[in-house]
Amino acid sequence: MKNNDNFFLRNIWYYALPSNQIKPGMMVSRIFLGEPVLLIRDRDGKVSAMTDICPHRAVPLSCGRFDGQEVECCYHGWRFNSGGRCTAIPSLVEEQKMDLSRFDVQSYAVREMQGNIWIYMPDRDRPQPPEMDIPVIPGFDEQPPQFVEVMRFPCFIDHAVVGLMDPAHSPYVHQSWWWRNQQLHEEVKQFDASPYGFTIPRHRLPANGGRLYWLIGGGVPEIEISFRLPGVRVEQSTIGKHRVVNLTTVTPISDTETEVTFSIYSTLRWVGFFKPLLHVLAQTFLGQDRTVVEKQQIGLKYNPVLRLIKDSDMQAQWYYQLKREYARSLAEGREFVNPVKSQILRWRA
Repeated sequence: MKNNDNFFLRNIWYYALPSNQIKPGMMVSRIFLGEPVLLIRDRDGKVSAMTDICPHRAVPLSCGRFDGQEVECCYHGWRFNSGGRCTAIPSLVEEQKMDLSRFDVQSYAVREMQGNIWIYMPDRDRPQPPEMDIPVIPGFDEQPPQFVEVMRFPCFIDHAVVGLMDPAHSPYVHQSWWWRNQQLHEEVKQFDASPYGFTIPRHRLPANGGRLYWLIGGGVPEIEISFRLPGVRVEQSTIGKHRVVNLTTVTPISDTETEVTFSIYSTLRWVGFFKPLLHVLAQTFLGQDRTVVEKQQIGLKYNPVLRLIKDSDMQAQWYYQLKREYARSLAEGREFVNPVKSQILRWRA
């Protein structure tokens, strides 16, 4: 596979940031898909987003002030409401009537649910979000995650997504006693198509499937894993009467940087007490993935052909197929057709 698939998927919802990172009256400046975005939460708790550049002299609006209702540029005091609408230009005198809508900045659709903020990143000709729903963790209503870890990867989004879903790298990248048995063995998994992605249906792990799960719940869990565009992985583990759900999201910052957010939802009350330990485990695990991605960038500079194989690389191939099909379906004005077909995959890991 040649690296001609390196394009940002647009007209889709991306994970923006955890809800607790922006309090009422706050503004947060971020970069998504190479675009500067200002997120604000007004006095009533509603989150909005707009381009983080003043249209007057290009000073970031985040350098200014936010009174809980409007953003004021620090250079000349131009003000903008939560929808990006220009509401005031202080230098105008009374008789200088001007259509302020000429100076509006782009706004972005955002949604907040279960302690997560999602942002819709459109093309210019598609400002309104599609009917695609944002991911929801079933059974947790509006409960926020009990644990969140965020890490930047120095790579294009595709390599972060493919690396995190790769089933054959664990024995070589994740050298940790608490993760799983390092001895190679055959894996056999059923895969089915699911909305904008694919799913490994609920199945029971073998007794030696992972020491970490014994620490979590004292038994062997049943697990369901799903992936969907643009880079959302949900792993649901049922351990007796308890559930633990890992939400992993991948958000592109630029062509060379990607943000990975790992969240845990659980019915286990003690999870919050072990946040320091979970932080160490998550930092170690994600850090191992980041380290190998850093090494990968050395070879990618030469734009080599990436030779993916069956069956262990099938998820990577599906990701690229899903991405291309989503972009084509929008360009052609037709419904998305999932290219994934139900099948059993086998690999050694």
